[in-house]
Amino acid sequence: MLRFIEPRAVMETILLVDDNPLRALLRKSLLEDYAPAVMRVMDAGEALCLVESPEIALSLTLVITGHKMSGISGPEFVAELRSRLPHVVVLVLSTSPGAENEYQGMQGVFYSETKSTDDLRILAARLLSLGEKQTA
Repeated sequence: MLRFIEPRAVMETILLVDDNPLRALLRKSLLEDYAPAVMRVMDAGEALCLVESPEIALSLTLVITGHKMSGISGPEFVAELRSRLPHVVVLVLSTSPGAENEYQGMQGVFYSETKSTDDLRILAARLLSLGEKQTA
């Protein structure tokens, strides 16, 4: 009797880049409703090191980051991340005036000024479905 073993499904993972522990905890718990794995790192350097792992790179569907961060600018981080993982959708959250302009022309990058947890839920759900389509 032959048995077919199905390949393991790649798990959807959200990477949250946030240096504010309280805000990160709130966002992480809210995002866990939409993805089986939500990982949080404190800064861009940590995020870029993490995505060097093939296991992480394969499962990553969405990265949520802020525009302002220490060490590297938001646009520099997003450009570097997209050069390494062009299939991963990125959501940049910021209320800085004019920050959106710095991401124009970057494929797979979305920008939002929302502070609402409800809006973040809706955005995450939509962007996760985009990530699934890009990797399918």
